[in-house]
Amino acid sequence: MNRLLVILLVCVALPASAQDARKSGFAFMGPDTQAMQTDDLANPGMLSVLEGEALWNAKAGTSQKSCAACHGDAPQSMKGVATRYPAFDDTTQAPLDLAGRILQCRTERQGALAFQREGRELLALTSYVGHQSRNMTIAPSQDTRLAAARAQGAALYSTRVGQLNFSCAQCHDDNAGGHLGAAPIPQAHPTGYPLYRLEWQSLGSLQRRFRNCLSGMRAEPIPAGSADAIALELFLMDRAAGMKLETPAVRP
Repeated sequence: MNRLLVILLVCVALPASAQDARKSGFAFMGPDTQAMQTDDLANPGMLSVLEGEALWNAKAGTSQKSCAACHGDAPQSMKGVATRYPAFDDTTQAPLDLAGRILQCRTERQGALAFQREGRELLALTSYVGHQSRNMTIAPSQDTRLAAARAQGAALYSTRVGQLNFSCAQCHDDNAGGHLGAAPIPQAHPTGYPLYRLEWQSLGSLQRRFRNCLSGMRAEPIPAGSADAIALELFLMDRAAGMKLETPAVRP
């Protein structure tokens, strides 16, 4: 059967009234997955947070400085930081996501080799910084210099792409609450990234999830850290403004 037809058959939309209320992906999870996320001793993403804490305090690079040497104690200095990224960066004169900011800081201030995008170390450090803002509300930057990128992200979200001629909005707006096969379709609010996905058996970024979805749509994936990836992340974070961060979340 044509895959597009399968998607249309299994994407069962909620009534419009039910779609009015924004919900975290947590609300669409089964009780076992929810319990895994809420118990820090059971949440596998917390292992990455602990690894990130060690990296935060470790000396690195030619300067032999740690993140803590400049920023101090992360629970105080990083509190709220993840709620306002992506943000406009004066150095690059472009929007920068949180992982990109960590990379920039590590290379410029510590003189250290850059971590790899989607690599274990960068994910760990990003999850550790993000974890300091857990339960805080998402508060996107209102810098007017982000307007063009935010519009770019909105266009990417609603544009049909790939061999299936599908858009993000068709699943996550029109059919949120339904199922794609056995998997629930959430509303695409990025409240828990980096998160631990049981399918991956590892921690992953929001931009990795973009690539997963685009591959499923038989579309060209967006490279991690690219202008398109950051623009789409910016739009989704703006769309989730006022919702609470859950880093690290757990998903199927």
